[in-house]
Amino acid sequence: MFFLLFVLAPALNLLRFDLYDTQLWFMGMRWSLGIGALASGEINATQAGISILLRAFLPAIVFVTVFLGIAYRYGRLYCGWLCPHFSAVELLNNFLHRASGKLSLWDRGTTPRVNVKPKARWWPLFALSCALMGFLWAITLLTYLLPPTVIWGGLIQGTLTPNQTRFIVIGSLVLTAEFAFARHLFCRFGCAVGLFQSLAWMANPRGMVVAFARDRARDCKTCDPPRGSACDNACPMRLNPRNIKRLMFSCVQCGQCLSACDTSQQAQAREPTLQWQVGVEALRETLRQRRREHSESS
Repeated sequence: MFFLLFVLAPALNLLRFDLYDTQLWFMGMRWSLGIGALASGEINATQAGISILLRAFLPAIVFVTVFLGIAYRYGRLYCGWLCPHFSAVELLNNFLHRASGKLSLWDRGTTPRVNVKPKARWWPLFALSCALMGFLWAITLLTYLLPPTVIWGGLIQGTLTPNQTRFIVIGSLVLTAEFAFARHLFCRFGCAVGLFQSLAWMANPRGMVVAFARDRARDCKTCDPPRGSACDNACPMRLNPRNIKRLMFSCVQCGQCLSACDTSQQAQAREPTLQWQVGVEALRETLRQRRREHSESS
């Protein structure tokens, strides 16, 4: 749904900056900073300064504060629930897993999942999906800067300018390679939005974490036989959800590990060993992790 919103937002004028008119569109309205009115003599410099402060700096500060405040408390919620790139990651993970049994081309071994046996016929679909996703992504990014009617119309009618064509071709190739070979690496280390969310989350010992009942660790060995631990196989970011918080830096809080744990443990009439913890309980989990880490290192 959010990937569709990402694609349609420029066409609906929900968010885009038109380089032709040097005009920002937001929620279907022209968002003016008052610079044009200053140039035409309709307002003075003081009024223009106040307009820029109220319509540019103040909204930006409020947005960044709220965004990082949510990340500080709950982690990378945007990545796991709203990010269009993560939607693509999950889709391509599924196709690649059906083709090879892996969630990444760089995995050394396969990731077992219920009722999924690798079949070579899925390879063309995975490759085609990477290419189509890269092509669509490149066009969409361009429509955030140029009128969507110009880009889509030029694409259909074959009237794109050389610069527009170069952007789409180069962007498609780069993004196709990223989706095929480095989509997890981009989420972990290449995305500034995700990085700042993780930094804010790591700074808060009370931030929401996936807590692991270590006194019942034996249950994990038999939770999903013979495939191993269900949570490891479910994580789309290739993380071990039972790790300490420091090693979960790129967790996107999607909750798939908890769902897998709940399903596998309930099938054996047991309580899940993973659960969300936030606030005081998250702090206690963090302290337990630190004590355990300290005892292992000493």
